[in-house]
Amino acid sequence: MKQTETAIADPKMHTETPWWRGAAIYQIYPRSFCDSNGDGIGDLNGIASRLDHVARLGVDAIWISPFFTSPMKDFGYDVADYCDVDPIFGTLADFDALVKRAHELGLKVTIDQVYAHTSDIHPWFAESRQDRTNARADWYVWADPKPDGSPPSNWQSVFGGPAWTWDARRCQYYLHNFLSSQPQVNAHNPEVQEALLGAMKFWLDRGVDGFRLDALNFLMHDPTLRDNPPAPDDGRRKTRPFDFQLKIYNQSHPDILKFIQRVRNLCDDYGAVFTVAEVGGDLAETEMKAFTAGDRHLNSAYGFDFLYADRLTPHFVEKAVAKWPDAPGMGWPSWAFENHDAPRALSRWCAPDQREPFARLKAMLFASLRGNIIVYQGEELGLTQVDIPFEQLQDPEAIANWPLTLSRDGARTPMPWLVQSGEGGFTSGAPWLPLGEENLSRAVDRQEGDPASLLNLTTRLLRLRRETPALRIGSFEVIHADECLLAIRRVLGEQSIAGLFNLSSVPVVWPHGLVREGKEMASVNGATVGQLPPFGALLIEERI
Repeated sequence: MKQTETAIADPKMHTETPWWRGAAIYQIYPRSFCDSNGDGIGDLNGIASRLDHVARLGVDAIWISPFFTSPMKDFGYDVADYCDVDPIFGTLADFDALVKRAHELGLKVTIDQVYAHTSDIHPWFAESRQDRTNARADWYVWADPKPDGSPPSNWQSVFGGPAWTWDARRCQYYLHNFLSSQPQVNAHNPEVQEALLGAMKFWLDRGVDGFRLDALNFLMHDPTLRDNPPAPDDGRRKTRPFDFQLKIYNQSHPDILKFIQRVRNLCDDYGAVFTVAEVGGDLAETEMKAFTAGDRHLNSAYGFDFLYADRLTPHFVEKAVAKWPDAPGMGWPSWAFENHDAPRALSRWCAPDQREPFARLKAMLFASLRGNIIVYQGEELGLTQVDIPFEQLQDPEAIANWPLTLSRDGARTPMPWLVQSGEGGFTSGAPWLPLGEENLSRAVDRQEGDPASLLNLTTRLLRLRRETPALRIGSFEVIHADECLLAIRRVLGEQSIAGLFNLSSVPVVWPHGLVREGKEMASVNGATVGQLPPFGALLIEERI
């Protein structure tokens, strides 16, 4: 099924630019978006019923977090069948209907692919663990113990404890970089690669427009199982055994690049398919650039810079964007301020009494960045982190490391649609996580009718970005950064746009001659030419 490429004009290059370059993408966490059947868990039909809201925002695509068959020990990131929908989310027919509706609304559809590991109930693993001679015996990472019976290497799991679990059937250890119920696939095996590419083809044939490749740097390990060296003491507190090592041998094998080239070849066969790598860890920047370099690798990499930052400052923004210069052979970044794994940005970056003006500033800055921007569901409403008590926690990492690890559940709470409709219009039953009273007050229906709401501001800014080539795909330059003021310039062809952002709670007067005179395109928090009130921001189309 060959897909038709949607492109935008690039006056600078006199060529067509792929739809994904500079796109705004809306992340949907399916458990928490909308529940259509009253079981308290969001589903595919619920997503389809609310796609009008997403389309009105002015984004280009949606990204749906895992909805595949799974025991849900890691909420879908433990896949038991790559080519089916878990019954709690619906059916393949429901997915097909969702894709059809999205395309009718002009939205591309991207989905997660989790290739580094499967669930331990996946049929591949069930067969692999039977003995050492079956057809899939080498589809996962198995190894004999050391002579004293201890694990084959010192590798540690991200979620705590050794990355090896003993299996009495084979009298061997199997590797798992996350939960013990998420065995590591042996992606060095050509048969495994074929099976993974087959799963990708399955979804391409159903009309999917792109993929986020989860934990891609964990896909391949050092086959000789060498011990990781200890990490140097950098003064930071280490809360997991995983943090005490340099992750050199349990992940990031050079042959990952060869598999990426195979992914790219398959996606190219289907036309304009977007691919973005999720890469975290000590070597993230190096690996992201390697995975996206040139024209035979992935299109983009998913940056973590903003997701765990405690503060948003001009110098922090300057440093983050400088990692992805507009240079030959350099990949294309994808930015997120929030996602399902990170605390809500407004709960990290400002005091509670500053959240309303800061949210407006944040929205304008986000819409002005070079790269793709990924809006997490509810970010357009200004949702904050919900404090989930221990007895209601669902997140396995938070439960295992309580109270030292901040629960991811606080950013996964249900989407509030209707302020006066039971559980925020999310479900007619009992929601799998509490909505949080503060977030309920920010429901979609309350903000839709308020022209001054964050929702309507976000809509205006996303549409401005979509309709303004310089904001979408133009060059990016930081022209000033101090303790309070960030000034940027976006340029494409004859269009030049200056952005001025006061990231502080005090008024700022910008230096004379910093930007050229021109037409005001957008303003928040009372910003005017020459002066920025606290958290004020301004976009100006400069006269050239």
